[in-house]
Amino acid sequence: MQSVKSVEIENRSTGGAASNPLLRATQSPPVMAARSWIEGRTFPAERPLLNMSQAAPADPPPQVLRDRMAAAISEDATHLYGPVLGSVELRAEIAARWSRTYSDGAVQATIASDEVAVTSGCNQAFCAAIETVAEPGDAVLVPTPWYFNHAMWLRMVGVEAVPIPCDMGHGAKPSLATAAEAITPRTKAIVLVTPNNPTGAEYSPDLIDGFFELAQDHGLALIIDETYRDFLSRDGAPHRLFARSDWRDTLIHLYSFSKVFRLTGHRIGAMIASSDRLAEAEKFLDTVTICPTQLGQVAALEGLRKLGDWVADERQEVLARGERLRDAAQALPEGWRVLSSGAYFAYLHHPFDAGSEDVAKALVDQQSLLCLPGSMFAPPPSEKIDNGIAQWAKQTLRLAFANCDAAGIDEAMRRLAAFRMDA
Repeated sequence: MQSVKSVEIENRSTGGAASNPLLRATQSPPVMAARSWIEGRTFPAERPLLNMSQAAPADPPPQVLRDRMAAAISEDATHLYGPVLGSVELRAEIAARWSRTYSDGAVQATIASDEVAVTSGCNQAFCAAIETVAEPGDAVLVPTPWYFNHAMWLRMVGVEAVPIPCDMGHGAKPSLATAAEAITPRTKAIVLVTPNNPTGAEYSPDLIDGFFELAQDHGLALIIDETYRDFLSRDGAPHRLFARSDWRDTLIHLYSFSKVFRLTGHRIGAMIASSDRLAEAEKFLDTVTICPTQLGQVAALEGLRKLGDWVADERQEVLARGERLRDAAQALPEGWRVLSSGAYFAYLHHPFDAGSEDVAKALVDQQSLLCLPGSMFAPPPSEKIDNGIAQWAKQTLRLAFANCDAAGIDEAMRRLAAFRMDA
């Protein structure tokens, strides 16, 4: 991965394009690129488009949230600026609920409301977190396959995203030893996403503990994105870090309300960190958005207070869909296999010599199936990362199955089985 110092400014005259070389060197939004493959196209009535490309709920929020949001439209405060770090009520609710969620037996997690910031989506929480830990020329370790928006932001701000290859033969988990070897004086943070996007892999409390200790030993921040936390397959605390008395020195936790309450268009996320760090993040957030949307915050608060049973049912449905996909994938032809799965995702190995983007485009053409290629979750081949990443990027596809019912999942597997790259 290029550092800020290695980006060449070849031509200051850009013909109206961005003149910032870091922005110009950043990949285009992958989901938008995939959408362009289907724009303006019609698909056969007997084989309608099956869209498994985007990891976002297609359905609107449940009616109880829509009703509360409709009522909020008539409230004056909905249309005014609010606190930069979010509403007092929502921050307090998150602090109390997260303290319960992350308590581990007799050891209780302790999170105060001034250690919570509400953000305009989890992506903004990540950007704010990076602004508090790194500057241009620094480096951040990112297990790979990585979430492309994380890599894009790091590139834009001149921070090197150092790919830490996950073990694709053992559940797509990152290696502590590999991460430790990659730490240099420029390293400022380690990023984990669990359950992972794109692989769906769930990181165990023991593995997360190990990364916390690694970060702590080297004076690094540990940034954990738990956007898909509500769809974990195991019960109990997702990890034990908030039960540690020293978590504030190392941990930055990120969360999204988009998936759990179907609020993608309202952009509400959260960042939990020490109050001192949030005071610095507030400068960034005030400059970018001033405050998170009031309507989205109203919905998030209502969801936390009233939708516990509904969320539990949603979790079971998503877990059932994942199980259905894993079972159905066993009947795929030789060479296809599920490398990892969980939350919204299944990460598949395909059996063709062609690159993953070519395979993904051909699936649209031949089978009306839209998914994302593994190459979108890795550094570009031009950066010549010599650690196996290029090979699995060529051989993998991400299927987001959360919006597919059992019949849709079975149909997707039938289309994969019928697909021939040379057809």
